[in-house]
Amino acid sequence: MQFPLLSRSGVLERLIAKASESEEESAVKLHDIPGGAKTFELVAKFCYGVKLELTASNVVCLWCAAEHLEMTEEYGEGNLISQAETFFNQVVLRSWKDSMRALQTCDDVLDKAEELHIVKRCIESLAAKASTDPNLFGWPVLERGGPLQSPGGSVLWNGISTGARPKNTSLDWWYEDVANLSLPIYKRLIAVMESRGIRLEIIAGSLAFYAKMYLPGLNRRKVSGESGTRLAPVALGSPPSEEDQKILLEEIDKLLPMQK
Repeated sequence: MQFPLLSRSGVLERLIAKASESEEESAVKLHDIPGGAKTFELVAKFCYGVKLELTASNVVCLWCAAEHLEMTEEYGEGNLISQAETFFNQVVLRSWKDSMRALQTCDDVLDKAEELHIVKRCIESLAAKASTDPNLFGWPVLERGGPLQSPGGSVLWNGISTGARPKNTSLDWWYEDVANLSLPIYKRLIAVMESRGIRLEIIAGSLAFYAKMYLPGLNRRKVSGESGTRLAPVALGSPPSEEDQKILLEEIDKLLPMQK
């Protein structure tokens, strides 16, 4: 049962060949697979011919895992690297919603996602959309226990409006979506948006929105693969520590536009 796996992966092929040379019974150990056991399970299913549905929520981890395992075209046409990269380029980057989802998952595989320039490309995609007429590119799509809807109430399918576009879409339509990013990635996105010429008052508005979302009531938790912190709301009524408030406010202050 090992052959479908090794036939698709250069890393597994070498590991299994090495284990087979040993006279003693040995197990193949895989360490530091991006995305962990859950992602490797999807990779294994792909190798065994199970139909794999790529989504904005899993494509980053799958792409990173496939690169780690050397799942190149040398080990089979239409291998996982090429499928994940194609989906990312042709589907994810075309949509605000999908680019946002993919960027949020980068925190889980940050080192590899940085190496493959996935983080940078998601940020550039989002910055480009935010700096363009929102009526042309759509609006943030939030999932809060109900169907996906536009601000005007039109139900969205795959990020595309099924009805009339809302009128007078405000320029702050993206504030809430980007406020769900980890602080290190949010800072990078804001810097790129500012470099693209987004008005300073709009940038400042996003920074204020981000701060208000986590004050009062925030905590710090380590993000896998990164030395920074991700801020997240804590249970209602739990007071934020002075240290947490200070960290966030200092970071926001550094990002505030110097002009005006």
